Amino acid sequence: MTDLLDPTNDYVFKRLFAEAPDLLVDLINDLRPDLPNIESVEILNPNIEASELTGKYIILDVLAKDGDGHCYNVEIQVRRYGAWHKRGLFYLARTLGTQLDAGEDYQHLRASVGLHLLDFDLFTDTENERKQATWRFEMRDETQPDVTLGNILQMNLIELNKADRLGLPESPLRAWVTFFKHWQEELTMTNVAHEPVKKAMSRIRELSADEEARRLAFVRERALRDEVSLLNDARREEAQRILLRLLTKRFGSLPEWASQKLDSSNAQQLEDLTDEILVAKSLDELFKH
Repeated sequence: MTDLLDPTNDYVFKRLFAEAPDLLVDLINDLRPDLPNIESVEILNPNIEASELTGKYIILDVLAKDGDGHCYNVEIQVRRYGAWHKRGLFYLARTLGTQLDAGEDYQHLRASVGLHLLDFDLFTDTENERKQATWRFEMRDETQPDVTLGNILQMNLIELNKADRLGLPESPLRAWVTFFKHWQEELTMTNVAHEPVKKAMSRIRELSADEEARRLAFVRERALRDEVSLLNDARREEAQRILLRLLTKRFGSLPEWASQKLDSSNAQQLEDLTDEILVAKSLDELFKH
């Protein structure tokens, strides 16, 4: 049996929904259930350029517009990097800003909605944050959040890992979370009754049987792995540079054994050593940690 392609691969995600607008409508409605349902969408960026697959910092999102002119930026994100939320806000604002032609009335502005599925935990600092997996950000007053400028700019975030752990109430959203986290588990997916998710599983099987789709999904996955590797290398090199400078200032020239310790340490170990350097009285004491 052919292994199924991973719907959290952004190439697969875009093929899954950009080629099936009716399925994208279901996804949008299910991810924002307290807002009026939309009936149809026009996909604004249906094509995938070959250069996008190997562009390590490109995200293959799906841009769509519904029958009332509201715009949606739908994407899945499997890696966390420092400026990802700024990128989301930038594209959200740009989508809003390009709606009007010169001379058109601002009354014609429609909503610009970001729908971001995150395959990592984002908000973890407090107990309340760790207990919440779905988020909506809009323009509201800081001291009186009931006073709002409307939802014309709206960013929705769904933390998939957290939602799966917390166990959402039975709902279409829970069915989608199950799909994105357990698509490869046949028994689990058999028990999902939500029809759009069943359609999504059928689409995944079709794509998985397409050898070209499998090849391109692998190309994309390899590019993303290379990106992670490059980022880890850069993080390690920077951590080693900082630690070496601090060690030299504190203890003078390093003996060969200490240099070898640095060369064999990963980024996290180097950062931990940097934290300990202020309290360690000697190199021997520092490298015993």
